[in-house]
Amino acid sequence: MSEVQIWHNPRCSKSRQAMGILEEAGVDAEVVKYLEADLDEETIKSLLLMLDIDAIDLMRTKEDIFKELKLDKVGDEGVLIRAMVRFPKLIERPIVIKGNKAVIGRPPEKIIEFLND
Repeated sequence: MSEVQIWHNPRCSKSRQAMGILEEAGVDAEVVKYLEADLDEETIKSLLLMLDIDAIDLMRTKEDIFKELKLDKVGDEGVLIRAMVRFPKLIERPIVIKGNKAVIGRPPEKIIEFLND
């Protein structure tokens, strides 16, 4: 496994920008196309710990499925995590992981700071 991993959605402009930042920095990152990956609750929980955020902060709150499921009214972390497992498009992107820390690359420039830490 590479030292750096990126959770990537090739259709997302911010995610593509993040890939460009990693390439410019000479970082050979493992690319995880999380929309196609078989995510489980433990993976999401681990990611939340690395990011040091709550589940709701990892979610794309403007997605239709977020609104349809009324997830803004849910306070239970487990329910939110299970929603992300079932509907990975709810997960914010891009996410860059290095060691036991991670960052959401929004704006993508946050990745540069993260890699230099």
